[in-house]
Amino acid sequence: MSKYFLNYLDELESEAIYILREVWAQFENPVILFSGGKDSILVTHLAKKAFYPAKIPFALMHVDTGHNFPETIKFRDDLIKELGVKLIVGSVQESIDNGRVSEEKGKNATRNALQITTLLDAIEENKIDCAIGGGRRDEEKARAKERFFSHRNDFGEWDPKNQRPELWNLLNGKHFEGEHFRAFPISNWTEMDVWNYIKRENIQIPSLYFAHEREVVWRNNSWIPTSEFLNLEEGEEIHKKKIRFRTLGDITITGGIESDADTLGKIVEEVSAMRKTERGDRSDDKRSETAMEDRKKQGYF
Repeated sequence: MSKYFLNYLDELESEAIYILREVWAQFENPVILFSGGKDSILVTHLAKKAFYPAKIPFALMHVDTGHNFPETIKFRDDLIKELGVKLIVGSVQESIDNGRVSEEKGKNATRNALQITTLLDAIEENKIDCAIGGGRRDEEKARAKERFFSHRNDFGEWDPKNQRPELWNLLNGKHFEGEHFRAFPISNWTEMDVWNYIKRENIQIPSLYFAHEREVVWRNNSWIPTSEFLNLEEGEEIHKKKIRFRTLGDITITGGIESDADTLGKIVEEVSAMRKTERGDRSDDKRSETAMEDRKKQGYF
């Protein structure tokens, strides 16, 4: 009798598809949180596989800070058109205009934390009971505490000490009215797994992930791209560098790395030699030792 062995990428894929199907089975109105980054693109690709030949049964939700890379927005719109799914957009600018949040000031001002209010408002307004994210445990220590099904109370808050057990991968999505869950199908994936899978499946990703020439400024120990939203400080100089981005967020806080990796094969090779987390060039995570966990407790992704 022959034995059947799954490749490790097939195992990760199978686990993620199981979680996506459990979300669809247990919740009434789930969405995929879509940022235009590689992880949310991967989750969307896995959702296509999970429900093929039917269309993805989830709407995609994007919390638009207004400070996005133009390439990211174009990629998002092209993908939505290709998939034929609904796009829900929560606007941070609208939250500011309506007095729900206040714009930060100063050199390191960012709209990153402002997304919390916009996200929670969109979840409440659209009666969403589960938001599927592309968070992975290897990214950051706060995300390492997440379960596949992560409970949020009726204020959208996360309590890392009050996570439900998931013995034998039994997932419990029961919740009271007003509460919701976040689901993380690729929790067990590493950055290397993501890139190997993207390469294997030939998944389309934004050009920002590939090495390209760009005007940048050295700030917070990384190369921050110039834009209409970046105010130069005295002594800061604009340089033209060949860089790429390992993770995508607001254009004001996403640091690039000098690189010649302009193909998926070269990216895989480069990542295999990395000894620094991909979020190491995100300015928002450098504010304090617990910056990510503090935001997550308030309702962040």
